[in-house]
This record gives sequence, C-alpha cells and structure tokens, in this order.
Amino acid sequence: MKFPKYYLAAVTAFVIWGFFSFGLKPIHDYPSQDILFYRVFTCITLMVIINFTVRRDKIKETRTYLKALTKTERRNQWLLIAGSSVLLTANWGLFIYVMNQISVKAASFAYLVCPILTTFFAFIILKERLHKIQWLAVFMSFVSCAILSYNDLRDAMFSIVVAATYALYLVLQKRITMPDRFILLTLQIGIVALILLPFYPVYSSTPPVEVTFYLFILLIAVLFTIIPMFLNLFAMKGINSSTIGILIYLNPLIAFALAILYYKEDISFEQILSYSLILVSIVVFNIGSYLKMKAMEKA
Repeated sequence: MKFPKYYLAAVTAFVIWGFFSFGLKPIHDYPSQDILFYRVFTCITLMVIINFTVRRDKIKETRTYLKALTKTERRNQWLLIAGSSVLLTANWGLFIYVMNQISVKAASFAYLVCPILTTFFAFIILKERLHKIQWLAVFMSFVSCAILSYNDLRDAMFSIVVAATYALYLVLQKRITMPDRFILLTLQIGIVALILLPFYPVYSSTPPVEVTFYLFILLIAVLFTIIPMFLNLFAMKGINSSTIGILIYLNPLIAFALAILYYKEDISFEQILSYSLILVSIVVFNIGSYLKMKAMEKA
C-alpha cells in the first residue's frame, strides 16, 4: 500500500517541527527577521547546490515534463507555484510579526487553527469529502480552539490570518502536478528568497559574527525547513489535504509537551483541556480515515 508511506512522511514532518524550539531557543536573542532572512537564504543556497551537483537528471526530467504540458497548463502550474510561494512568504513574515508585535500565544494559536482551516479549504476548493467521524474530530478541534481563544478575540483573529496563509499553501499543493517535489520546493523557496531580498538591506541588523548563530541557522535550514517541507510536499501526493491538516496538530502537541516537561512553563486548566481534546481529535480523525479507506477498498 502506498498510503502508509505518504502518511509516515507527513507524521515525520510534523514531529520534526514539534521540536523546532530546539533550533530557535538558543538564538532567541537575535532579531526574528534576521533569523528568517538567513534561514531562507541558507535554504535556497543549499538546495541549488544539491540540485546542480547530484540531481541534474531530475532537472532535465522536470524541463521535459513542463515542455510536454500545453501552454495553458504550463502557465497554470507556474501561477500555482508563484501563488503558493507568496503564501509561504506571507505565512513566515506574518508569523514573525504576530510573534513580536502581538503575542507568542497568538503565534502558537495559529498552529491550532490551521488544521481546521485546511480541512475547510480542502472541502471548498478540492471538494474533499470526509467521513462523519472525521467531521466529529474537526468539531472537537474547533471546540478546543474556542476554549483557548476565549477572552482573546483580537489574538484569535491574527492567528486565523496566519493560519489561513499556510492552510491555503497546503491546499494549493494538490493542484501542482510537478513530479519532483524537491525541485518544486527549490522553486518555491527560491521565489520566497527573491521576495525577501529587497527587504534585507532595510530590515536586517548588522550581520552576526558568532559562529554559533550560523551553526543553528544551518540546523534550522536543513533539519527544520528543507527536510520537513520536502516530506510535507511528498505526503501531499498520496494523502488528502484534510488528513495533512489534522496531522499538523502533532506540531503544537509536541511543542506543548516540551513547554511543560523541558522548559518548565506554567500551564492552565484550559490549556490542558484543549490540548487533550486535540489529542483525542487526532485519534478520532485517523479512525475515520481508516474506515473511509476500508469503505473505498470494498467499493
């Protein structure tokens, strides 16, 4: 079966992202925009080197594939790639803005809203259908988010905007037919880099001189960006957006566990209740996925 392979890729991606704090915390004293700039520029440099040294055959295959498309199909593919890159840029930029100017809570809450919006957009745009048990899981997720956003409507609205950009990015990937997902990711991050480049001279600080900073940027670029994003795009080839969306919850669940067990942060009863509901919703959703898959096999 192909399904477990893609499912495993998605799970691995979001588990990796759950430990993102291990890469960010050691350099939290540096400006967030500098971390973003160096993260993106390091990623695209590494990916271009990899493609032009050990993946030239894949570049040729991609060119052949694009040439085989009609003019309209080729134009649509480039529009989707460019559009998803703009969404990715907006997501990363807005996340940093919310983190610095609104609150860390609002930025974290975006990860909880994203799965619900991904499921909604997949239902509206891609016409993906869910099992009734999966809708129950979505409702449980909505309740958990409502509990966390209680009395913080302003923060919730900012979180929704951040979450919507990534949810739309995920859904658009189902429309992109380019077979090699690593080259697709290279193109997307390349466009992100081009968008950010004019802002670098204006908003960047003095280049850091500490070797530690660049070592952690390299870690973030490879382990927390290129690998999980590639796995995410690969997973989109075999499982639907709604399933990807619900698996995003693995990210904040792991981050929440680290906050309690490793960073010793204070927690509230509402947070415990909400995250418990989220954990149950993941289990319920995947039970629905299994039942849906079995029903399709019987049909």
